[in-house]
Formats: sequence, C-alpha cells, structure tokens
Amino acid sequence: MAREFEVVVIGGGPGGYVAAIKAAQAGKKVAIVEASKLGGTCLHRGCIPTKALLKAAHVYQTAKHGAAYGVETGTVTFNLERAQAFKHDLVAGLEKGIEHLMKQGKIEVFRGKASILGPSIFSPQPWTVAVDDETGESELILPNQLIIATGSIPRELPGLPFDHERILNSDDLLRFEQLPSSIAIVGGGVIGVEWASMLVDLDVDVTLIEVGERLLPLEDKAVSREVERLLKKRGVRVKKNVTVDPEQTTVKTDGVELVVGEETLAVDRVLVSVGRVANTEHLGLQNTSIVVENGVIQVDAQYRTKERHIFAIGDCIGKLQLAHVASAEGVKAVETILGHEPTPLDYDLIPRCVYGVPEVASVGLTEEAAKASGRNVKTGTYRFNGLGKARIEGQADGFVKLVSDEETDDLLGVHIVGPKATELITEGGLALVLNATALEMGQLVHPHPALSEAFQEAALAVDGLPIHA
Repeated sequence: MAREFEVVVIGGGPGGYVAAIKAAQAGKKVAIVEASKLGGTCLHRGCIPTKALLKAAHVYQTAKHGAAYGVETGTVTFNLERAQAFKHDLVAGLEKGIEHLMKQGKIEVFRGKASILGPSIFSPQPWTVAVDDETGESELILPNQLIIATGSIPRELPGLPFDHERILNSDDLLRFEQLPSSIAIVGGGVIGVEWASMLVDLDVDVTLIEVGERLLPLEDKAVSREVERLLKKRGVRVKKNVTVDPEQTTVKTDGVELVVGEETLAVDRVLVSVGRVANTEHLGLQNTSIVVENGVIQVDAQYRTKERHIFAIGDCIGKLQLAHVASAEGVKAVETILGHEPTPLDYDLIPRCVYGVPEVASVGLTEEAAKASGRNVKTGTYRFNGLGKARIEGQADGFVKLVSDEETDDLLGVHIVGPKATELITEGGLALVLNATALEMGQLVHPHPALSEAFQEAALAVDGLPIHA
C-alpha cells in the first residue's frame, strides 16, 4: 500500500535534509529518500572530508616548521592511515548527528533510489515516487509536495574517462591508501586548487593544468594572481592556456603519460577536476512536465518547476554549487510550500570559499564584473604582512580587497586571499547585506591584534587614507 506524506524530499544532502527539517518544524508529515548516506556529497565526498585532509596537511606542515616557534619535534612524518581514520571518524560522527535530527523531527527516511512515476490509480496526484532499495524491492510514496535535491557528480573530460585507478576524480582521491608520488591536476578551479594545495603540503609532486588564462577564473583577477604566485612558491607547477590531448594520453601500469601543450608529462596519477554535472538521470523526469536544459532542472525564483507541486534545489538546478546555497534554497522552497512569499535569494550576497593555502573567500562583485556592469569603481587593498597577528600566525601573504561604487560609495564586493579568509568573509558579507559603505567599515573599531584589522585598513585605503601603509 502506498504511503502518503505532505512533503517528500529526494536527496539527503545539505539542501535536502535542511528542507526536510524546515518542513517538519512547520508540522508537516515529511519523508526523505536517500540512495546512499545522509549528508550527501558535502559530508561524504566533498566539503567535510576534503577539509579534514586539508587540516591534516596543515598540521603536518606546522609540525615541520615548529622550530621557528621554539617547538622542536625532531623528524616529522605523515601517517596517511591515521589521517584517513580522523576523516572517517569525523564524517561518521556528523552523519549520526543528521540521523538524530531526522528522528527528532519525526522525518521518515527511505533508503533507496527514487524515481517519479506517471499517473497512477494509487495516487490522487498525477505522479508518485517509487523507491527501489538494494534488494530490488520497491515501495511507493505519495507526496503532496515534492522537492528534488539530487546534487551533482564529477564531470568527465571527453575522451579521458575515469578508470578510478590512474585517471581519478575527487571521490577517488578521498579513498586513497597511499599518496601518489606525482600527480597532474586537470582543472584550475576550486577543486583543483584545493587538491593542489593539499597534496603539495604532503610532499607530492604536483602539476596544475588550466585551459584558461588564470586559476580560479570566477575570482577577482588580483586574487587569481596571488593564489598562483603562492602555489608556485610552495612548489606547484602551474601550466595555463594549455589543454590535455586525450588521444595522446597513455595509461600504463605504473603511471600516466600525457601531452600538455607541447610538453610530455609523466605522472603517477591524474586528477580530472573540470567541474560537476547535475545528477538528474534516472529520476523519471520524462514522466513530468519538468524542463531540463543543459542538464539542469529549470526553476523559478521560488524553486518551483513546471510542475506546480514539484520543487528543485541545490546542484541539480545549475546555480552556485555550494552546500550553504543548497541549504538556503531548501529553506526558501519550504517557505513557499508553507504559503509564505519569501524574498528571492540574492546570489551576489553569498560567500564563495576556497580552502587551500592560502585560503580564498569572496562575496559580491569582482572589480572586473563591477566595471563590466557600467559602474565607476574605486578599490582599496591591504596586505596581511602589515598586521602583527598575521606575522604571529606565520601567514603574512595575501590581502583584503574592497570594491566600491565611486558615485554612491556603496560596497560592491569583498575579496580575501590569506589566513582565515573563509572565516573573515562573513564580515564582508554582512556589510553588503546592510548596504554599507567603505567609510562605515573603516570607522568600525576592530580589535588589535587581529586579522580582521585588514578590513579596516582596506576600507580606509578605498579613499587613500590607510593608517598602516
């Protein structure tokens, strides 16, 4: 017998489980369908495990250079097995936390693959959700409202498919039992830069390959230049404006030989990090009026699809592929289901972060985007090497850059490359939400010594009045 729910969510990642909790808090009878583990890509194959290993690499480097602080540890070695155990225990603990939230909210969890069926004699709605578990058994669910939150999967490079042994995606690297001696990373976006940073810290020979003219192409050009400079300083070889020819790539038993531009490169492994594609296959979307363009589900400002009672959020709708974005979209979708009229999400006010060394974080418009929009802009930049706290931390590279409208003085964008950037960016985001000016940020008294002092100095620099420069 088919079971009825007021809200059904397909996908248990940060978009799906947050939406389920929000609906349950409103008193709705809620179910969530997850094919694998609660937490989705973010918890199991993305945000959390990669940051755990980045932290392990950072601790390793800190220990190696501890003598500068008077801490002499002798020979320092990196134990990958212990690092992987740390990562595993961390993920398992957080997964249990999500499971507890499901029980607390009385949210029923169905384990299996979901597909949307067409009209059925079992359903008062024109569609039903079938859940197929690992044994092949199928169960029918009748949702009044449906939210699709199926996420994304790593994109393959045409002609160079993943073999999961030598040609890898980011999921594969998280499972490694032995560090590669050398690696070529194809793709200089967020994923490629984070892995390059981590692996070079773990003494792996790293070559980072980008088809475009700069790394992190969505960031401010000044940020891209600084990231490239600091990666090179740490030993990463960076190759830009070049492509990998799949037809001239040879996978051998002991490595991979690939042609990059006019150079032949021999490496132990290749990581392909050229983005992610929406996970919309085998969902039964053909049984609905839902529109899929360029592989992503089309939605309106409230995340409603062409089917009035079906919503879609997260990576599968092709906007910013970030966990915190999916969560915010899930909340907005549920608010719409509850009959509210939520303010559409402003994607320009959402922080974007890169967790390598140096860290990168930004919110709002880059200088280039602001100028392209027709605005006259002024900028202020302050480097961390002018701060005592940054020198104490041993991370004095990088800067804070503010982009401001020359006519209105409103802040348009905040860009950070350097220590704790992913923590500091919230101040910049709040300033944009409050429509602050650089003058107002400069007048705010910041604690000393603190990394956040860079905001105050950069704000004053917008009008040519920095104190410590």
